[in-house]
Amino acid sequence: MDIWQAIVLGFTQGLTEFLPVSSSGHLAFMMRVFGISEGGLFFSIILHLGTLIAVCAVYFKDIILLFRKPFKTLGFLVIASVPAGIVGLLLEDIVDVYLLGSAYLGIILAVFFTVTATVLFITEVIVKKRQNELPLCWRTVIPMGLAQAVAVLPGISRSGSTICAGTLAGGKSEEVAKFSFLMSIPVILGSFVVSLIKGLYEGEIQADFVANGSDYAWCIALGFIVSAVSGLFAIKVMLKIIQKANYKWFSLYLVLLAIVCIILFCCNCF
Repeated sequence: MDIWQAIVLGFTQGLTEFLPVSSSGHLAFMMRVFGISEGGLFFSIILHLGTLIAVCAVYFKDIILLFRKPFKTLGFLVIASVPAGIVGLLLEDIVDVYLLGSAYLGIILAVFFTVTATVLFITEVIVKKRQNELPLCWRTVIPMGLAQAVAVLPGISRSGSTICAGTLAGGKSEEVAKFSFLMSIPVILGSFVVSLIKGLYEGEIQADFVANGSDYAWCIALGFIVSAVSGLFAIKVMLKIIQKANYKWFSLYLVLLAIVCIILFCCNCF
């Protein structure tokens, strides 16, 4: 991995983690285009840590309030995080081997990008026609938790699916968005801790440093910084977009990206 590639991947991770376009799908796409078969486990962990820093910086006060009585939002957060935690532990290796490592990755990404685009478009249409909205409650939180579990699939946006699920369930757009971003914290933190412990135990992280040479430290540092900064930017942009429920441009972008994936696959370039 070159330093410029690390910067691009860091920017991609930070920007797409919070925009409704799927960070896992974009990273898989970019790494396949770059011809990087293995970006390094520790590098991937650090990119996710950058986005964790971004969301914690934006919602620092809200995070503190989670641990004050009556703990209602904290309870919602725990319940909403359970499905993704279970699915992640059970299916992570399957997704890595049979989806991200598949020779048909281009087709797989095209399908899931299209699914995300369709959900975003339907959500915009419905939201602009409805009049009543619900406060954050079990009726909105549970669908968001289930949607986050589905987002383990590359090309299915975590932020997009959770926001759409909560919104379609009748939730207020601003509250749903804030809760969606808070939901990313336990998922990213849990993935970070599990991957770090597993990587150190199996020696994969140590092997990354040996295999990637002296520039690997620079790749990690720059990837982390760019991921955090672009993550901050993405959150701010997404909050403005949610106020108007203007998702159609993301839908169009994802459809075009799906077409690009298919073309590259058919040309044996992907």
